[in-house]
Amino acid sequence: MGLMQTGAAAANSERASAERASSERTSGAFLRSVFREDRFFLVLSVFIGIFSGLAVVCFRFAIGWCRLYLLGSGVALSPTRLLLAPTLAGLVIAVLVMHVFPQARGSGVNQTKAALYIYNGYIPLSTAAGKFITAALAIGSGHSLGPEDPSLQIGACLASVMGRQMRLSRDRMRLIAPVGAAAGLAAAFNAPISAVLFVIEEVIGRWTAGILGSVVLSAVSSVVVMRWFLGSESLFRIPAVQLQRPSELIAYSVLGVVGGVASVVFSTGIATLRPRCKALPRWTQYFQPAVAGLLIGTMAILGAPQVMGAGYEAMDEAMHGRFTWQFLLVLAGLKIVATLLSFVSGTPGGMFAPTLFIGAMLGAAVGGAERVFLPHLAAAPGTYALVGMGVLFAGFLRAPMTSVFMVLEVSGNYSIIVPVILANTFAYVISRGLQPIAIFDLLTRQDGLELPSMEEQREEGVLRVEDAMRPLEGAVVEAAETVEQALGKAEPSANEDVLVRLTPSGWSSVTKQQLRALAVAGKGGDSVGSLALGRIPDLHPDHSLEVALRYVNRWPLVPVVSRADMRQIEGVISERDVLERYREFGEG
Repeated sequence: MGLMQTGAAAANSERASAERASSERTSGAFLRSVFREDRFFLVLSVFIGIFSGLAVVCFRFAIGWCRLYLLGSGVALSPTRLLLAPTLAGLVIAVLVMHVFPQARGSGVNQTKAALYIYNGYIPLSTAAGKFITAALAIGSGHSLGPEDPSLQIGACLASVMGRQMRLSRDRMRLIAPVGAAAGLAAAFNAPISAVLFVIEEVIGRWTAGILGSVVLSAVSSVVVMRWFLGSESLFRIPAVQLQRPSELIAYSVLGVVGGVASVVFSTGIATLRPRCKALPRWTQYFQPAVAGLLIGTMAILGAPQVMGAGYEAMDEAMHGRFTWQFLLVLAGLKIVATLLSFVSGTPGGMFAPTLFIGAMLGAAVGGAERVFLPHLAAAPGTYALVGMGVLFAGFLRAPMTSVFMVLEVSGNYSIIVPVILANTFAYVISRGLQPIAIFDLLTRQDGLELPSMEEQREEGVLRVEDAMRPLEGAVVEAAETVEQALGKAEPSANEDVLVRLTPSGWSSVTKQQLRALAVAGKGGDSVGSLALGRIPDLHPDHSLEVALRYVNRWPLVPVVSRADMRQIEGVISERDVLERYREFGEG
């Protein structure tokens, strides 16, 4: 009797699951029947933004609660808590990451990128839960990491779950993770423009109208939700910033150089220490986050509690000139060490906030030092701190466009755009020259994955039609000429193919064998244009060779024409020319 009841319960459970799955399929099919998939994807992006914004708000509250309960609420923190909170939290985090949430390790940017290029947009819901819990515990207890990268991954995971529930096509599922990533990052930063640019610049690497629309809608809707709960204030109390005189650009150039070198030191430390920590025996991974927390707590006890956590309060104080330039340099150096300890130990958390912290401290330090030694050059420390944030963002994270707009969006002041662009360019060029592999690409390859490098794609040379075309050696006939006239022009040439200039513009081709056959058939007096000739698509010298590949396999000879005059031929190109140029490029 008990077995029969158990079997009936199991059958009822299976029927209920089938009914739920059928209901989900029916609801998804109904929505797709109302909207075309591209329009449905745009509508879905809004809901992705709403839920991602809510998740980021909860994440921010969770970090605050962890900090309150673990470190205390007083202005002067207890030395015992400063030492024990990150250490004990590190032990708990290690157990959770190793046994419950293995996908929560790392910052989250590379995992989101892998979902796009490897896993067809699939991110399990447990990843978001694990990232939420472990990162909130790590940041709240004082580990030197930030909430932006985890927020990005949480948003991407929620988007992936919603896409699976709606049974989107494979192409849309691949793109849905970056849409959620933009929503999570926008809510964490309170900066939708920067979030959109970062996702397009570093995660997707390309954009169309549909992709841009979805990413923008998700970012904007998530920021609206976040501001509804947490207010519209910026992360920092931005002081008055401006470029007072052109000679100050010298100081900002110095800041760019300093930031570029600091970025290389930071990324080299991660590149060196992370694989060594991963290569240690497995049992040591239970203690690595705890040891990192112990050392960070020691720094705090010795007089630098500002390096703990994301460090937003310290950045705000640096902008308002609360520290000496010597202490700012110390904080920048200690933050690099603290972030290295937390990140290479496998503690979940992001590098955005530490990068901004280091940049703000370096910027304010350079500004403070120049105020002492070159008072006629130095502006307010808040200006240098803001520019320094962008400098480290450009040099360490290697997102040059995002770094500029991030500073402008945070400050709301476009008067400093010239120093931002100048300093960021110095930092990016120096970092690129001294550390050829960007940090996210480096981490990916250390994990045994091969994802497309957006920076390497930007640096790749582009082969164009002008690199493979050759001068025209055969005959060119007009469409109004007769078959006999065309044959007379074509016969002296060794080429079998004859280009035909159509009226009023355009090109086609015919072979000498076809002309001879028409002449023998008594159609020598017919015009070449009266023949049923297929029109060859236009190619121009600046077209990429990828465009040429679409046509050279259908026409033996494709004319390359001037953009100023479509009847003027610049050269010709064939399939052999294209393949030969690619071969030479590969050997070079």
